[in-house]
Amino acid sequence: MGEVRTQFGGLRRRERPSVGMRPTILFTLALTLTVFWTVFGVIVSAPWRDDLEDAIGPVMAWVIPIMLAYVPGFVIGFLVWTSLLSRYRIPKLETPAGPWAAGTWPDVTIVIAAWNEEEAIAPTLERIAGLTYPGRIEAVLADNNSNDRTAELGEAAAARLGLDYRRVFEPTPGKFHALNTALATVTTPIVITVDADTFLHEASVSYLVARVTSRPQDQHVCACAGALVVENDTATWVTRMQSWDYRLGINGVKRMQGTFNSTLVAEGAFSAYWVEDVSAVGGWPDAIGEDIVLTWSLMEARGLVQYEPLALGFTLVPDKLKALMRQRARWARGMLEGLQKQPPLSQPRVLAKFVGSIDYLVPILDIGFIFFWIPGVLLFVLGYPIIFGWWSMLLLPITVLIFGFLRWGQNHYVFRHLKIHRAPNGRGFWAYLFVYQVFCSWASLRGYRQFLFGAARSWR
Repeated sequence: MGEVRTQFGGLRRRERPSVGMRPTILFTLALTLTVFWTVFGVIVSAPWRDDLEDAIGPVMAWVIPIMLAYVPGFVIGFLVWTSLLSRYRIPKLETPAGPWAAGTWPDVTIVIAAWNEEEAIAPTLERIAGLTYPGRIEAVLADNNSNDRTAELGEAAAARLGLDYRRVFEPTPGKFHALNTALATVTTPIVITVDADTFLHEASVSYLVARVTSRPQDQHVCACAGALVVENDTATWVTRMQSWDYRLGINGVKRMQGTFNSTLVAEGAFSAYWVEDVSAVGGWPDAIGEDIVLTWSLMEARGLVQYEPLALGFTLVPDKLKALMRQRARWARGMLEGLQKQPPLSQPRVLAKFVGSIDYLVPILDIGFIFFWIPGVLLFVLGYPIIFGWWSMLLLPITVLIFGFLRWGQNHYVFRHLKIHRAPNGRGFWAYLFVYQVFCSWASLRGYRQFLFGAARSWR
């Protein structure tokens, strides 16, 4: 690859956007409004700090509001202001220009990373066979030494469905080994990674490729994350809560990050990459959050990483609390590994520096929630409104209002456009609102501890 392609984003003069504001202007406005919002919160919460100072001293009178109000208010405020100021534009499904035959769509390879996925592999391949993508698709099973019937059932399903399919076997444990082994065999310009328990909407790959082949302001998009919602959303109370986390939390954050071309995780569960870009940064790294580190490596080379809400995949999530806690601990550990290997301040783009640095605040949110918010609520119930007071009740309608706005956006731009109807899940929403964060923050603290003490890794 030449020098310009290694510097994925290039350094050329950027064209003016046809609609809306440039990301830098949008960022400046959103950050300014967020700072004003945070300062306003600090001013109006002075009586709360005075009460805390009388009860537990001047130091904690600042520590507690910072961890419970000011930091969360800053993070949520930036997300909300960005969403309000930006406008999502549906990508046009027109034949993209590129180094392939004129009037055609680029060939793509879908790599399915799998370890003992005998129950999910056939349905996953069925969804791939049902894609409406106009170009050629090759499906590759990246088998990481499965010892069940994954290979056998995958072969049978591919033959039945008439898929262009092959299996690549990697005996060394580790998802990154399987992905890199498969990558070395890819001959198409674009590779799409899919987990064996992710079921793709028929139009998802078309929208994903349309976005990854776009050139916003004449800049190169080197990767694009798809949108994931929960497939087994009403299976148990645990999946009901996760359904709202994916819809309102994960996808809401990704949309904010994608607005600044700095989506922090082009997740392995469903994302598209240019093969030569992934190869240029050495492929997927040896990390529990291999997709996080890869994404940040691409951005460090000035590549843009976007997010496409209409590239929709349905993922199976843990249906037991213990499995959910293990998953979230692994995610938390992967985030810290990413921060260690690719510090946000090493990013050449200012917007990527800022968006990436927000991850430094996430442990503060988890620590504050477990060690201050929960004890504060318990004291409030017992009649001691020291940490959590009556003023805190205002957080409930504000939170519901924000979630309602995010839900409207997804219903309007995604579900209605794709003609998708989700089952009612009111019980899951209220459980998500009141108790879900307790489990996730506790699991995250476990993941932070595993990172600090170098605990053994695992696929799941």
